[in-house]
Amino acid sequence: MSKQLTRDDLLSLEQYAEQRDRLRSEIMAHKKLRQVPIGPNLTLYFEDEKTMRYQIQEMLRIERIFEAEGIQEELDTYNALIPDGSNWKATVMIEYPDIEERRKRLAELVGIEDTLNVQVEGFEPVHAICNEDLERSTEDKTSSVHFARFEFTPEMIAAMKSGARILIGVHHDAYPHGPTELEGPVRDCLISDFD
Repeated sequence: MSKQLTRDDLLSLEQYAEQRDRLRSEIMAHKKLRQVPIGPNLTLYFEDEKTMRYQIQEMLRIERIFEAEGIQEELDTYNALIPDGSNWKATVMIEYPDIEERRKRLAELVGIEDTLNVQVEGFEPVHAICNEDLERSTEDKTSSVHFARFEFTPEMIAAMKSGARILIGVHHDAYPHGPTELEGPVRDCLISDFD
């Protein structure tokens, strides 16, 4: 089970600057094991303690935050995205390179975040709980970024650990792609979130 980050887990701005290149290459390799595309334009980036530590360090660096209060604000914000042993948490990105196409497609995809689900073999689908921090969509368009949480029962987790198939998908008329089956190293990495 992932732990919540504290100030003791973070490097100072100077230490981070010295180690940033190495840490960046390590986290990019780690993130590849935690990304699940559904079709060509929607990807779930599953977060954990390592991805959030990197995100906090980057925010502190970019914004030059070194005071205790500012550091704690970043910790509070990003700790909410660390899974706690019974769930997966993901940043959901809807990506279209062309700006006009993106604008048009985000209008067509209203509500897609509410159709995100994980299907563990032998169980009903687990639907995502999205955007708990703030609403990211309107009735005219969905956002290109969402935050999703998938809550699992102990029985589902046991089944996943025992090899049950896991499918991640969306069910939206304007996006007929997926689902994606979790396999290999990505599956292993995500299942380790339950340990």
